[in-house]
Amino acid sequence: MQTPYAKKWQKEMDKLRRVALDCDLVEEHKWSKPCFTFLKKNVAIIIPLKESCALSFFKGALLKDPAHILEKIGEHTQAGRWIKFTSVKEISTLQSTLKTYLYEAIELEESGKKVELKKPSEYEIPEELQTVLNDNAALRASFEALTPGRRKSYIFHIASAKQAATRTARAKRCAPMILSGLGFNELPR
Repeated sequence: MQTPYAKKWQKEMDKLRRVALDCDLVEEHKWSKPCFTFLKKNVAIIIPLKESCALSFFKGALLKDPAHILEKIGEHTQAGRWIKFTSVKEISTLQSTLKTYLYEAIELEESGKKVELKKPSEYEIPEELQTVLNDNAALRASFEALTPGRRKSYIFHIASAKQAATRTARAKRCAPMILSGLGFNELPR
């Protein structure tokens, strides 16, 4: 199944594919996208977006980036970095730089280097969530029993509110989901 924007960015995706394949990477389809691997390890992936097409590096945080073209994918992204494109011409202009980055990414895989990821337990629990947890032993036990990723989903959701009142309201609204063992973005089965 193709992603909704794959057709819109087909020419750009084809150009990025040729660049990656020129670097002796193996193309596989993962997450319905062209993913490029070296010795079965993910190096880069092409992601069609609504307003652009991106070449994303799985360990982009470790790349030197002398051209300053890599962007963090999201506020909480630790390892991945991407470069967005809106035309084949942009890709052609950066082709030699992209190959340099891809070869560096391959060297990272050969070296076995890993991105030092922040552990979910290292994320500070927002004060408003901590207060709600402290006031309800069953809720606190349920929160502590969640997987690290599920705990992190609540921490991010609640902490992202700008106002304390909103953070408190979110913490209270999340209590039933926490008690049911679900992560913030999960639906009951």
